[in-house]
Amino acid sequence: MKKLQIGPNDAGQRLDKYLHKLLPNAQNSFIYKMLRKKNIVLNGKKAEGSVHLSPGDCVTLYFSDETFEKFSSDVDLKLNNNLNKKQHSDKSNSTAYDSRRRAAEPLQVLFENQDVLIINKPAGMLSQKSVPSDFSANEQVIQYLLDTGAVTQQMLRTFRPSVCNRLDRNTSGILIAGKTLRGLQTMSRQLRDRSIAKYYRCIVVGNLEKEQHLKAFLTKDLEKNKVEIYKDGDVVPGSLKKDLDAGMDVQNPALNKKWMIETEYKPIRQYKGFTLLEVHLITGRSHQIRAHLAAAGHPIIGDAKYGSRKANEQFSKTAGLTHQLLHAYRICLADGTEVTAPLPEMFQKIEQQLKIMNNHMKDE
Repeated sequence: MKKLQIGPNDAGQRLDKYLHKLLPNAQNSFIYKMLRKKNIVLNGKKAEGSVHLSPGDCVTLYFSDETFEKFSSDVDLKLNNNLNKKQHSDKSNSTAYDSRRRAAEPLQVLFENQDVLIINKPAGMLSQKSVPSDFSANEQVIQYLLDTGAVTQQMLRTFRPSVCNRLDRNTSGILIAGKTLRGLQTMSRQLRDRSIAKYYRCIVVGNLEKEQHLKAFLTKDLEKNKVEIYKDGDVVPGSLKKDLDAGMDVQNPALNKKWMIETEYKPIRQYKGFTLLEVHLITGRSHQIRAHLAAAGHPIIGDAKYGSRKANEQFSKTAGLTHQLLHAYRICLADGTEVTAPLPEMFQKIEQQLKIMNNHMKDE
């Protein structure tokens, strides 16, 4: 027999939906049969699957441990288990190896309360899994919550904390996670309605002196995982223009509809041929900052997809840069809370190189 008390993360949902999460390997017919036969009861009484759960409710399952384990799925989230013995085989796949190596690094917590956890994601780590074998920031967050006792394995059977925003694998910085259902819903809603202000730091090609507010349209080719930027009045291929005007693509299913995007930037420091920017991401579309700045003639250094080959080769040779130098630096939450993520070591290293180059030029 198992007695399970309903907490705030599980309240509000139907009993049958809760049971499906608790017993994912059980068929519908089995769950409803157990409810009819009173092998599953709510607060000591027979209950319909359609009843909604409240905090403090008690669900009792008159199952043996073996039956319960058969229909439930154990949550194994120990990210570092068997890491060392798997590293050798993973080295043949640099992406998988880098993902595992990043997951083994300590989690850098920037902010935490009862409902929300904000972390500093390193470049090279996925925000969420793309394939089942991936290690991602999402799994690292859950492992941290298990280690600190904020969640238990039993709680994870019916509710899983999750990151609310995403960063590209090679973009570092702030990731927001909901520890509880309330935190997940609140942060997701604030991200959707843009009441969370998001600011990034990057170094771009060119000398920029004035603040700019950029507007354009973005489309994404899913097959190439690459976006295109179009301004009002741009000449685009006839078939694409027709589809953009319609808001969808008919000829090429891999091409998503267009989205209006807005990006603001403010120069922080100028170097010879380069500028450190603070970018305010107003809308939040895939690759938006990278593609929007590149379309404006100022690509981010290190960006292999949208950047300058000459600039990328320069910093690859002098600093070992292998990814876009884009960092989710600061957020302002709706309640006024401000969270900042320290710049990564590579970012600081390249800034120092640029400062030295500037000083040499002044001396000359």
